Amino acid sequence: MGSFSIWHWIIVLVIILLLFGKNKIPGLMGDMAKGITAFKKGLKDEEASPSQPAKPIDQNTASSPVSDKDRSADKN
Repeated sequence: MGSFSIWHWIIVLVIILLLFGKNKIPGLMGDMAKGITAFKKGLKDEEASPSQPAKPIDQNTASSPVSDKDRSADKN
């Protein structure tokens, strides 16, 4: 269970080529590169336009959730 030899890697590569074919792998790598590029562009756009900070909640106007049971007890 040690490290893999060169023969292990060659067998794995041959199996991958048999499963996906030699024409499918470059297409998959191109799609992966497009995804990485889009991800990096999204990160740059996010850094360029920072979101507005959250506004603090005013304790005087904030209401706490009250159940129907509590409301009926207040009326009696």
